[in-house]
Amino acid sequence: MNEFVHVDISDTIATVSLQRASRRNAVNQQMMRELIGVTQRLNENTAVRAVIVRAEGEDFSVGADLKDSSGFSGDDTLLAARRNAEHGAQMMHALRDIPQPTVCAVQGIATGAGTCIACACDFRIAADNVRMGFGEVRIGMNLMWNAIPYVVELVGPARAKRLIMSGKLMSAVTLLGWGMLDEVCAIEDLPNQAEALAKEYAALPPIAVQMIKRSVNRYSQALAEAVMHMDTDQWLLTTHTDDFKESISAFHDKRTPKLTGN
Repeated sequence: MNEFVHVDISDTIATVSLQRASRRNAVNQQMMRELIGVTQRLNENTAVRAVIVRAEGEDFSVGADLKDSSGFSGDDTLLAARRNAEHGAQMMHALRDIPQPTVCAVQGIATGAGTCIACACDFRIAADNVRMGFGEVRIGMNLMWNAIPYVVELVGPARAKRLIMSGKLMSAVTLLGWGMLDEVCAIEDLPNQAEALAKEYAALPPIAVQMIKRSVNRYSQALAEAVMHMDTDQWLLTTHTDDFKESISAFHDKRTPKLTGN
């Protein structure tokens, strides 16, 4: 039984829910493993024709759980740290490769890991209170999990740089105009809008729909896996800098970090 990721299947629609609202759905290693397991079960379920990804609570996800020691502890060997760091990319690929069309319903804050999960889905519907982005740079980290190609494909290189390099959270209206979001609605309408879009794709011929999805994904990310293996090594480099340690300390102390470039 999963602790943080629950699945409900109704007719031909599967709803995958992040259920760690007490931590604002911060993504830890266990949640990643559970999500990967869920994708494997969806792969085997031919009765499911579309998938909704959603989250409990006010926020979709505030990103990776910095209190999760896995991958952040200096006590692990470099080899163990590198393997732990690869779990995020494995989860992203597993979400991308769900055969059925996927609709992500986003509310509140989605940053870092939360925005990554949304980008790995086929479609994104957001409540009008949404703010999304990538805050990794603000704690001295690169964006990893092989997520950069997903963002570039959605919004283009210049806007991807703005999103990832600035660390700012963007509004739903802005991201709708940029192409990251497909629809924006009132928060009370979000469940119904996500279900309506999922039902639209579930009603189509499943073999054709799933073959088209796979072809588009393979074409759009043809170079991604050849290039993005490096983001894990970039993470290992950035997390051993003085600026990373200072940024993490400042984050917990709620102060401005003093950065030196070391």
